Amino acid sequence: MTLLHIDSSADLPADSVTRRLTDLYMTTWRTAHTDGTHRHRDLSADPVPPLTAAYTTLGRRVEREGLVPPDKVPALIENAAEEREWRLTLPLLTELRSADTVLLGVPMYNLSVPASLKAWIDRVTFPGAFSDPDSGESLLRGTRVVVVMARGGGYGPGAPLEHCDFQTPYLRAYFGRLGVASDRLHLVAAELTRIDVLPQPAGLEHLAANSLSRARAAVTELAAA
Repeated sequence: MTLLHIDSSADLPADSVTRRLTDLYMTTWRTAHTDGTHRHRDLSADPVPPLTAAYTTLGRRVEREGLVPPDKVPALIENAAEEREWRLTLPLLTELRSADTVLLGVPMYNLSVPASLKAWIDRVTFPGAFSDPDSGESLLRGTRVVVVMARGGGYGPGAPLEHCDFQTPYLRAYFGRLGVASDRLHLVAAELTRIDVLPQPAGLEHLAANSLSRARAAVTELAAA
């Protein structure tokens, strides 16, 4: 079993709820899978470069060829800029394709996901990278994806700001379109994580504590399964 563990928080572990939760998942997972392989990618410490015109040009050429698999992409590269983009992209694709479980730590930044994660998403979503060349089915249909989210305010069902949550629906839609089966996609959220510094939700400390406790329990259960 292989766990691909990705953190996207800009905070240090001491200040990051998502980093603490993904660390809990990772520790529990390694205990349950003593022969497993754990790979960690920190998108804040080691950012994925944004796309350039060479990436998009190469991607369109691949699409015109009928979404060829990654091992045939080098034959379509025409210049040094495209070669550089592919050199930056292939290791990320290989990591994701080889993972049995993908663990993502995703804080809410300005109602959505961090730019560091969006850069990773943009780069790994290369044409044909996750399609079986024979059947056309997604190579990720059996991959388990666990998304651990943290939000400074309250955006859950029934909350006044529920309509402002562009984090959960985006990630659910993205991984769904990537081919991850709905029963293999798990989204866990800790709410009100900034209760100690934001004046608006003052008096809701018990709700914040309960939300974090539920998130920790869900993470532990998913990791041990």
